[in-house]
Amino acid sequence: MADWTIEGDYHADGAVCVRRAFAPEHVELARRAIDANLAALSPRAKRASADTDGAFVEDFCNWDRLPEMERFIRESPAAELAAHLTGSRQIRLYHDHVLVKEPDTRQRTPWHQDQPYYNVDGVQNASMWFPVDPVDRSATLEFIAGSHRGPWYMPRTFLDHQAKWFPAGTLAELPDFAAAPERWRVIGWELEPGDAVFFNMLTVHGSGGTGPGRRRRVLSVRFLGDDMVHAPRPWTTSPPFDGLLDELPAGAPMDHPLFPVLFPNA
Repeated sequence: MADWTIEGDYHADGAVCVRRAFAPEHVELARRAIDANLAALSPRAKRASADTDGAFVEDFCNWDRLPEMERFIRESPAAELAAHLTGSRQIRLYHDHVLVKEPDTRQRTPWHQDQPYYNVDGVQNASMWFPVDPVDRSATLEFIAGSHRGPWYMPRTFLDHQAKWFPAGTLAELPDFAAAPERWRVIGWELEPGDAVFFNMLTVHGSGGTGPGRRRRVLSVRFLGDDMVHAPRPWTTSPPFDGLLDELPAGAPMDHPLFPVLFPNA
C-alpha cells in the first residue's frame, strides 16, 4: 500500500478520510478513466443538476468497457482498503460511479443514503469517493456521523424530490439535520488528489456545489464485503441490474461475473 493514514473511525462514524490513499500513478489512471467516461457516456448517464446551474453529470457501471477504469479498480489499493475498513476477508466490486460537477454548479447534492437505492443487503460494505481535483471544505462530501446504524430513510430523486423507489410512507423521512446540530454531527474533509473518503452505504451524506473555476471530478467505487447478499427490489434500482434475479436468487452471496473478486487478488 501507499503511505496512507486514516482520519476518523469507520465503525463509529460510518465514514473516514484516507490521506495519501493513492500514489500519483493511480491518480492519473483515475483521471484518465473519468475523462474517457465523459468522452463516451453510457445510456445510464444522466444530468443531476438543473439546466441553468452548471452541470452535474453522473454515469454508472463502465468498468468493463473502459480499460483505464478497470485497471484502477483492479490495480490500486482501493479494494484492500475496503477490506481493512470493513473487516472482510474478501471484497467484490459492486459498481463504479463517475460524478463530475463542472465549475459554477452551485446546486447542493441533498442529504441521502445510498443503500435504499441498491439491490444488496448487509453491513460489510464500503463506498469510495475519490476526487482527482483538489476539493475544498465547502464542496466536499459531508456525512452525518453514526447514521449508518439506521434507520433507513426514504430515497428521493435529487431534482424534484419524488419517491420512486420505496412506496411513500414506508420509510422515515430525512430529519432536518441543521435544526439539531447538537444531535447530528456533520463530518467532512478538504481533499487533495490522492486522498479519498470511504463510507458505509447507509451513511447519510451530501455535498456542496462548485465555484468559479473549481471543477470536481470524482471516481466512486462501491465494494461488497463478506456479508453482502442479493436483495432484489420490486422496482428499478440505481443502478439497475436487469435479469440478475434469474441468475442469482434473493439472499445469495454476490457470486456473479458482474461482481468480480478484487481482494485478495486472484
